[in-house]
Amino acid sequence: MVTALYSSVDLEVQEFAYPGWDKATPVAITRHWSGAEAPKSQHCEVRILWSDKALLVRYLCRQPQPPLIQKDALLDRKTIGLWDTDVCEIFITPSGEPPNRYYEFEAAPNGAWVDLAITIEPEGIEREWDFQSGMTTAAHSSGDLLTVVMRIPWSNRIPKPKLGDEWRVNLFRCEGVGNERYLSWQPTHTPEPYFHVPEVFGRLKFV
Repeated sequence: MVTALYSSVDLEVQEFAYPGWDKATPVAITRHWSGAEAPKSQHCEVRILWSDKALLVRYLCRQPQPPLIQKDALLDRKTIGLWDTDVCEIFITPSGEPPNRYYEFEAAPNGAWVDLAITIEPEGIEREWDFQSGMTTAAHSSGDLLTVVMRIPWSNRIPKPKLGDEWRVNLFRCEGVGNERYLSWQPTHTPEPYFHVPEVFGRLKFV
């Protein structure tokens, strides 16, 4: 289970070192999508906060080599295809939604982002390309450590939770090239790298 710690402060997305982050429980992403252990150079840590205004997700990633970045990404709008570069991702299903419906949020080392509403149907995956969450992102590099933060405001699609609520969630990181670039908190165990397997999602509890 992942926990999201309540913050009375609605911090800005650029507050990488806000003291409240240290109180949130860290979650380690250390395995490939297949379940195999990933090299330590790919490991990352995720901490989650929530306030009266938004959900905040911070990734601390090892980044020993220059990141793979989509050079034509526009930071003022979503970047389709961001998942083909280095990126941090969270999939969430708010309580009350069926397991086959969830929201996908991604942020890259250069601050590029994408948000999508997803529905898994028997005939395949449906993406709501026009979904607009109002998410913002920030990224910062220091040595071989990369920090990426996402801020996802509450809305009619992603409503503010109550204390004790549990949502479904999975956390991912893509880094480098080839099939071994795909890391997952809850591995999907698919024959080829693939993240859209809601059956393996874990739990996100708001505390």
